[in-house]
Amino acid sequence: MNLTGPFTQIVTLNNLPLKGKLQDESLEIISNGGIITENEIIQKVGDFDSLKQQFPDSEIDFIKGEQIAIPAFVDAHTHICFGGNRSNDFAMRNAGKTYLEIAESGGGIWSSVKHTRASSEEELVEGILKRVNQLIKQGITTIEIKSGYGLNVEEELKMLRAIKKAQAKTKVTLVPTCLSAHLKPKDFEGTSEEYLNYILDEILSKVKEENLANRVDIFIEKSAFQPEESKMFLEKAKELGFQITVHADQFTAGSSRIAVEVGAKSADHLEATIDKDIEFLANSNTVAIALPGASLGLGEPFSPARKILDKGGILAIATDWNPGSAPMGNLVTQASILATYQKLTTAEVLSAITFRAAFALDLEDRGILAEGKKADFITYNTDNFQNILYHQGSLLPNQVYINGEKIL
Repeated sequence: MNLTGPFTQIVTLNNLPLKGKLQDESLEIISNGGIITENEIIQKVGDFDSLKQQFPDSEIDFIKGEQIAIPAFVDAHTHICFGGNRSNDFAMRNAGKTYLEIAESGGGIWSSVKHTRASSEEELVEGILKRVNQLIKQGITTIEIKSGYGLNVEEELKMLRAIKKAQAKTKVTLVPTCLSAHLKPKDFEGTSEEYLNYILDEILSKVKEENLANRVDIFIEKSAFQPEESKMFLEKAKELGFQITVHADQFTAGSSRIAVEVGAKSADHLEATIDKDIEFLANSNTVAIALPGASLGLGEPFSPARKILDKGGILAIATDWNPGSAPMGNLVTQASILATYQKLTTAEVLSAITFRAAFALDLEDRGILAEGKKADFITYNTDNFQNILYHQGSLLPNQVYINGEKIL
């Protein structure tokens, strides 16, 4: 049994609702706090001196100086398994080229597909771990990672196997998602509907057989897959036993409604979501995941986070770290910027990158500092938790704990 503390402040995020808007006054903040952990689980959070008396045999991890503790962060949407680089895409966009013009000149998602196919499994593992280590330094200990740059049986399995191998080499929780339905590959001879059936028949059966992922994603968009065929695909994927998430409403409205109708865990992007679909989404338990990094990378509007919360929806914020539209990969910076433009409270932002993001991944054992929760937490050299967002990502965690063990 271990006692970590004393902390100037512990922000537990306990006893907050899963849905809807939050005021900072609702945050539970424990002064001179301590955290008792045992067997990778939090046993108790409270006043440090009281915990020391209550658990006299515990080993004490003394925290020196002014530090605060909060739950470790969750990045619920990334594409950090990839090969190559698309800096030229960014330069071309800023020079005024359209998405279609960039794709026709050899850029876009297909560029990442070619580079990823050319990468060995070992190279992909190395790339994943390099990016994971960057996320750890930001205090992120749970990371969703998508495939989607392989787009055939062999290459999609290679990506998912790489994610599985990377998991064996890190203490961070990696959550694999099969995004074979990212777009119809240029070398597939057939319609988009035929390609979706190919995924169902040829790819997902092997994904299930090798236990490589239990989540399936699809990009519903004019340039990718159309609403009707996407809904049929998602319903069939659910029948195969997969959880569902959706790239929804990035450029065109309507697909967030499909996500809700098929019972998706999350609808991600939502930059183009219209008011009536916000209400439809908010009345469900499908998490709305805002991806401000993609808005910054593409020069597109931000997701309507404020409206989603005001209507009673579940908001999470993730990086969308990918080589094309969102290469930043800095969760707190993106969340802070979104908060500024959408007027989100500190409580709403912290919830969106902890327990609400964890809910989107079906991981309700983390994101809150409370008895029975996974002992993943981070500390900052500051006396005020508000400084985390105030510094917009430049204030980095001092220590990172996974399962109660200090790893940074």
